[in-house]
Amino acid sequence: MELADALASNETTSVEIVNALVARIAEIDAPGSAVELRSVLALAPDALTSAQSMDDERARGMLRSPLHGVPILVKDNVEIVGLPGSAGSTALMGRTVAHDAPLVTRLRDAGLVILGSTNLSQWANMRSPFSTSGWSAVGGLTLNPYRLDRCAGGSSSGSGAALAARLAPLAIGTETDGSITCPASLNGVVGIKPAVGTVPGEGIVPISSSQDSAGPMARTVRDVAALFEVLTGLDHVTERVSRGIDGARIAVATNMMTGHPATDQLFGDVVDTARNAGVSIAEITVHDADATVDVDELTVLLSEMHDDLTAFLVRRGGRPSTLAECIDFENEHRDVELPFFGHELFDQSLASGGRTGEKYHDARARNVAWAVDQFLAPALSDCDCFLAPCYSPAWKNDLVLGGSGSAHWSRVTQAPAIAGWPIATVPMGAIDGLPVGLSVVGRPGSEATMLAVAAGIESLLDLGETLMPTFTRPQTG
Repeated sequence: MELADALASNETTSVEIVNALVARIAEIDAPGSAVELRSVLALAPDALTSAQSMDDERARGMLRSPLHGVPILVKDNVEIVGLPGSAGSTALMGRTVAHDAPLVTRLRDAGLVILGSTNLSQWANMRSPFSTSGWSAVGGLTLNPYRLDRCAGGSSSGSGAALAARLAPLAIGTETDGSITCPASLNGVVGIKPAVGTVPGEGIVPISSSQDSAGPMARTVRDVAALFEVLTGLDHVTERVSRGIDGARIAVATNMMTGHPATDQLFGDVVDTARNAGVSIAEITVHDADATVDVDELTVLLSEMHDDLTAFLVRRGGRPSTLAECIDFENEHRDVELPFFGHELFDQSLASGGRTGEKYHDARARNVAWAVDQFLAPALSDCDCFLAPCYSPAWKNDLVLGGSGSAHWSRVTQAPAIAGWPIATVPMGAIDGLPVGLSVVGRPGSEATMLAVAAGIESLLDLGETLMPTFTRPQTG
């Protein structure tokens, strides 16, 4: 990482970096600024104090990790002392966070400086099928830094947009199904959703214990790998990544396309580039989902959220303390909470009965059987990981109609999401000035190999200045 290298060589200090980033956030991100990107929901009150402490430790020769003194932004559904931990809802504002989430403790112990928290799709996009990704009642609508009328993706919208806009070098996102993959792809950054349980999930506003996972995001694979080591305590990840594709058995899922012609063509060109460079890539056909898979996954998510969100609210303290009370709160404050879309998924979750509901266990069993037995295990039987495109270029935001009517995506996130298996995303280029990414899918425990493959692709493409945000405003008149 360039900033870590600059800190190590005493070219700059953590305090100088934090001051520069806070100034940039004020200049282009904050409400009333020149751009109003709205990717950063709140700044940490102790950021400068923490940065000074890390500078003092460095001066004494004490380095906690290679990322000592580097600032990081964390999605605002992760609890951090001094920050809202709101999940984008005013229902959680003002309810003091008493303890850092374990993953935040790991960041602090490694010497990273918590710069602030990022905006997100409210309740991690599990509130309404008509939602606009990137909007929350607390943070407003996060814009895409490449084109300001376009979606920044969801639900880790702020983390992806802030990285692209150079508001921080590192960020934390969370994913239940696509919520790191999508903003990474749409903002031209790198992210990985590790296998469920690899990063501690306590202290994160939940949807589903079987699918939720926090993960690192950054602008390069090397930086993601370094942050992955901090989050997981695993060694040798960056060492494996430095070797790139060498030794990895790779396949491409030929029937896992987005349906967007330019995106799918670019993905084919990237695969050809890799093959022409001597990379051996097999071809596989994966077992696609039918409507039953979608219905079962939604049943599982609604049922688990019914139980897990209420348990979280009780632990947080204050009111609302149940899902039912959240629904009542939003109805009572609908001018703030429900100005553009409703909470239909909350209503369905409440009606599900949770894990004791009559549909949950059968739905979960069918879901896992499809994801693991029919999709992932056969796909990975003769390879370490497989590749597929993920999302088309960012679509236009539309707070009235939901904003995803023109979106195209492959179903590459779904089986890993259901199974709790890992998925990484790396930029593969731009279409009409908008970034698009490809995803790498592997088994639990293979994250280092997956990131190594992503690093190999990153090196082959050498996109460099190709992916620089322009903050272009839509033409009017």
